[in-house]
Amino acid sequence: MSARTFTVGTRGSRLATRQTEIALEALSAAHPASAFDTRKISTSGDRSQESLAEIGGRGVFVIEIERALLEGEIDLAVHSLKDLPSAETDGLTVASVLPRDDPRDVLVSRDGSSLAALPSGAAIGTGSPRRAAQLTALRSDIEVRDIRGNVDTRIRKAEEGEYDAVVLAAAGLARLGWLERASQIFEP
Repeated sequence: MSARTFTVGTRGSRLATRQTEIALEALSAAHPASAFDTRKISTSGDRSQESLAEIGGRGVFVIEIERALLEGEIDLAVHSLKDLPSAETDGLTVASVLPRDDPRDVLVSRDGSSLAALPSGAAIGTGSPRRAAQLTALRSDIEVRDIRGNVDTRIRKAEEGEYDAVVLAAAGLARLGWLERASQIFEP
């Protein structure tokens, strides 16, 4: 029996690429006779720098990839579960979910400061309303600002001074081998 090659759709960011590699390692171990080619697909969420609330929020990172699946351009897709809408798209199903990684958030500051050590009025970037509320509850004297972009872009914005710090998922930094860049890991 000849091996089948599956085309796997994913976003083009460094983190999406790494997450796809991790998923394909698991698929290859479970299905050693199969081969996998990756196709990077640009999504409306990747292209827009407007806030997620302004461009439609959930689903903006998957619409184009779902279309490619439905039209047979790709055989399967790898997503972060947080990017999927709560209702499944007709004709598609979530076929597999990998074990959850570290659920904690981290602070990455340009000077290595913890949240407590940042000065009053410090600008902290996050794209998450949940994280914004938590930051404000911890430090009402800081400025929590919306931030867009992939992990690389968000860290660069802090390093270049556009923000004093950014809050990101620990799992994403760990997948990229960048957890040492965290100034602080927030415990649940």
